[in-house]
Amino acid sequence: MSLPLDGVRVLDLTRLLPGPYCTMMLADFGADVIKVEDPKGGDYARWNEPKVGDQSALFCSLNRNKRSVTLNLKDEEDKQLFIELVKTADVVIESFRPGVMERLGLSYEHLKQHNPQLIYCALTGYGQTGPYAKEAGHDLNFLSYSGLLHLQGQPGEKPLIPSVQIGDIGGGAQMATIGILVSIIDAQKTGEGQFIDISMLDGTVSWMQTILPDYWANPDEEPDRGELVLSGGKACYEVYRTKDDRYLAVAALEFKFWKNFCEVIGKKAFIVQLNAPVEQQQLLKKAIQEVIEQKTLQEWLVLFDGKEACISPVLTPQEMSDHQHFKDRSLITEVEHPNAERIKQINNPIKLEGKNIHIRKNAPGLGEHNDEVFQELGYLKNQASDT
Repeated sequence: MSLPLDGVRVLDLTRLLPGPYCTMMLADFGADVIKVEDPKGGDYARWNEPKVGDQSALFCSLNRNKRSVTLNLKDEEDKQLFIELVKTADVVIESFRPGVMERLGLSYEHLKQHNPQLIYCALTGYGQTGPYAKEAGHDLNFLSYSGLLHLQGQPGEKPLIPSVQIGDIGGGAQMATIGILVSIIDAQKTGEGQFIDISMLDGTVSWMQTILPDYWANPDEEPDRGELVLSGGKACYEVYRTKDDRYLAVAALEFKFWKNFCEVIGKKAFIVQLNAPVEQQQLLKKAIQEVIEQKTLQEWLVLFDGKEACISPVLTPQEMSDHQHFKDRSLITEVEHPNAERIKQINNPIKLEGKNIHIRKNAPGLGEHNDEVFQELGYLKNQASDT
C-alpha cells in the first residue's frame, strides 16, 4: 500500500526533540528520512536513560521509520558525499544556530546550486533574524519570552512549567512539518525550492490565539496569571480534589453544561453565577471544592455518568495507557524490538482513510545504513567506527 509521502527523501541533520519529531511525522507518512549524524556519538538523545536495548526509549520513538548514516561535515570527502545525497533529496532540515551551515559551505545558497528544487528548513530557537538569532535556548526560554509562561499557574504564585515541551513541539516541530509540506506542494507547482525559517519562539507566540487578540483589542486589561477563563479563571473551568486525593477536571464552559454540573453537585443556586466577577469566582471555587472533597473520584464519576457536564477524571500515565478509549483509537501500539521485548510507542495521531500509517521499522543504530545508502549513490564508505 502506498503512503502519502512515498518518494520524498528528507535529509535530517537535527538532534534531540524538535527536529526528530518533525521528521518522525514525515517518516510515518512514508518519507525516506535519512538521519545524517556525526560519527562521534550522533544524536545525543540516543544515549539517554532509560534504554530499550542499547538506545534510549525516547530515541526509539522519535526516530522510527528512519535510516541513519554517519558523515563528518567538517571533512571535505564527507562533505562532498553529503552534497551527492542532497542531489537526490527533496528536503534538508537542520537545527544548528544561524551561520553554522554557512561556515561549513553547506548553506541553502550553496546547496540549491546542486539541487534548485531543494526545500531547506532551518529550525532554530529564535529564527534567522533578530537580536536573539544566535543565542542558545530551550523550551522554557521560548515560553518565557513569549509571555505564555507568565500566565501559567495560580494568582500570586510563581509561573508553572508545563510538563510537555510546548515551544519545542508545538512552536517548532509542528510548524516545521507544516512548512515542509506546504513547500512540497509549492515545489510541485513552481518547480522551485524554498528556504523555511522556523523559530520555536515565533511558533509559541502563534499558539496564543485565545489570549493576544483579546488583549490587543482591550490593552487596558492585560491578562495575569490565573485570570484567564481557560487557565482556571472561572469556577466552571477548574480542577477539584476529591475525597481520595484524586482530581476531577471540570470544563463546563457553556451554560447547559454548567447547569448540569451544578445540579449534580447539589448547588442549583450557583447556576446563575456562571459569569460572575473574578472575586465571586474565587468564592464559587472554594464552595465547590468543599462539595467535591466529600466523595471519591469514582463516586463522582458514577453520579455524572450520562450527564453532559464536561467533567473527566485526571488520569495518571498508567491509567491513560490502559484506558479503553485509546485502545479503540489504536493510539498506543506495541512494536517488536531486536534487542528487547515488545515495546510501546505512541502511534501517529493523524488518521487517513484507506492508509495504514504504522511503524514499519525501528529507530536505526548510529550509521546503520551507511553501506545501504551510499551504495545507492554508487559509493562505498567505511562504517562509522572507521570514519
